[in-house]
Amino acid sequence: MTPSPPRPLSREEWPPDYVSVWAWRQHMLRRYREEDGLFAAALKFYEHNPVEFICHWMDTYDPRKAGRGRVARMPFILFERQADLITCIYQLLDAEADGLVEKARDMGATWVAAGVSVHLWLLWDGSSVGWGSRKEQLVDKIGDPDSIFEKIRILIKNLPPVFLPEGFAAQQHISYMKIMNPETGATITGEAGNNIGRGGRKLIYFKDESAHYERPELIEAALGDNTRVQIDISSVNGMGNVFHRRRESGREWDGEVTTETTNVFVMDWRDHPEKNDEWYDRRRKKAQAEGLLHLFAQEVDRDYSAAVDGVVIPAEWVNSAVDAHVKLGLPPPEGRRIAALDVADEGGDTSALTLRQSYMMLDLHEMPRADDVGVTTRAVVSRLGLEAVELNYDSIGIGSGVKQETNRLREESLLPENMNVHPWAASASVIDPEKRLIPGDKNSPVNKDFYQNLKAQAWWQLRSRFEKTHKAVTEDVHYEPSELISIPRDLPMRTKLMKELSQATMSQATSTLKLKIDKSPDGTKSPNLADSAVMAYWPVRGSMYNIFALAS
Repeated sequence: MTPSPPRPLSREEWPPDYVSVWAWRQHMLRRYREEDGLFAAALKFYEHNPVEFICHWMDTYDPRKAGRGRVARMPFILFERQADLITCIYQLLDAEADGLVEKARDMGATWVAAGVSVHLWLLWDGSSVGWGSRKEQLVDKIGDPDSIFEKIRILIKNLPPVFLPEGFAAQQHISYMKIMNPETGATITGEAGNNIGRGGRKLIYFKDESAHYERPELIEAALGDNTRVQIDISSVNGMGNVFHRRRESGREWDGEVTTETTNVFVMDWRDHPEKNDEWYDRRRKKAQAEGLLHLFAQEVDRDYSAAVDGVVIPAEWVNSAVDAHVKLGLPPPEGRRIAALDVADEGGDTSALTLRQSYMMLDLHEMPRADDVGVTTRAVVSRLGLEAVELNYDSIGIGSGVKQETNRLREESLLPENMNVHPWAASASVIDPEKRLIPGDKNSPVNKDFYQNLKAQAWWQLRSRFEKTHKAVTEDVHYEPSELISIPRDLPMRTKLMKELSQATMSQATSTLKLKIDKSPDGTKSPNLADSAVMAYWPVRGSMYNIFALAS
């Protein structure tokens, strides 16, 4: 029976069967020797199919597996998210666009980019690939597989000899921070620190761990004229740096690239087939015991705000809410569906829609800003469908046009009869102003004295949901399901929402000492998805002059 060719694997299919991969390789090498023209056809195929080339013929290396009954060198079988990254990179090459890979630690992103580099070096005549990092030893240290160029050497040296360029000799064509293809003239070169970008023009340039550069502005200036495709690959390192600003201004990759801004590719730890909630809890407890929880938040949770004071909803609470209904065995949600629309009011902004039922978040959606608010409104009505729903919308500024459009749709019998539309104003007065912040505690402040406005009250209420969910998941504290929140793992745009939820900070207003919310700290942009979630989980109906809460 002929073995099947190796391919990227899903979580359910993991781990790979390396024996079958080796068997397939031997079978194909024998065919290449015996069948005229087959190898030439294979090279032609692999030129435009890098995912298949990497899975079929490259080997990777993980010294952590040595001496444990497993091989340290193994076929480079990609998991699905790694294959997506390769697709994204080649789309960027085709479009001559920039990219940014925001990754949790140990996701194999650098290995993947190294595999892409070798593919281009072998099969794209005359290609020139650049690599940079903050220190020379991170770019190249002979014999150290943690360095980028040693990874590339491993990939090249373990290829079947038939794939190596004609006239290639490792001692002659692989040197310190430089690898040459004598047959086509293709190169892979490395640079470090402030010298990044000084080595001439490149087809593509990878900047590894670029959130940690000391003088990133100098590097940006040097690279600007030397390559049309630069890709930042990094774990996060706080807010306000060049990496963070580029990520904030970018657009998350959804299968297509844009040339108007940076394309952001997210590698969340949940994308790795060997990592689950048990793995996460074990690693987090270890980091907590060692006093390194802030580093864990940055490197695993991709939490830019890990070192920021006054975050309204900590990232670890948001993480606990992912699939909380599964973790806690919650019953299916009941009751009317509640939606919220945050309307874009700036040129580069987007409108955002959240739909939920009881504790469960059902849908997230973003729409580009349209000059005609009616376009956005009609898109929202269409997406929500005909089921019963309460739709809340940001009624300040450009959002005021939503009411006019929904009235027109209702008059023309185009609005579902069971859809109710309610204005929501962040600057409005608080709800239940005389109620105590802590029910039954006469020493706690009343709402009107604690919150600056409805926005502060609504964000705090959502914070309370996340806090209770976190305690329920991590401490087995019991709450009613209607007090909690669950974000399904497969929810569209989940990773972007999670980042935005932990972006807002809180402080006291200078004059009144009341709680105020800063949704967009320095270096960030408006968290539209998070805003729509806030509105959805504390919906309001009625006019802004007669506000009352809608029961959950």
